[in-house]
Amino acid sequence: QVQLVESGGGLVQAGGSLRLSCAASGGTFSNYIMGWFRQASGKEREFVSAVSKTGISTHYVDSVKGRFTISRDNAKNTVDLQMKKLKAEDTAVYYCAALTRLTTNPTMGIQYTAENWGQGTQVTVSS
Repeated sequence: QVQLVESGGGLVQAGGSLRLSCAASGGTFSNYIMGWFRQASGKEREFVSAVSKTGISTHYVDSVKGRFTISRDNAKNTVDLQMKKLKAEDTAVYYCAALTRLTTNPTMGIQYTAENWGQGTQVTVSS
């Protein structure tokens, strides 16, 4: 069972940047697709981004395309989310997840299976 710990959240002004990190332990990191999700207060958890096992392929929700970048370092067992041009609507608790399945299509959207989640890190963007 892989264990995940997020860090890097904080308070920033709109237009600013933050870099989130997720450190994995207790499992084989490279066996998992890694994803970032977020949950705003009073809202359902939503998919934000994911990166393939090798780091070659990435996926993003439309609302963050061009602003967020996901990356992973399998030698360090970490996955990062570089967030730029942050907006107030990006405010949420951000979670990383170890995924065993991830598929997307125009009609069904994202489908995934998560094996484990991190504890989350708060991102607050002031307007």
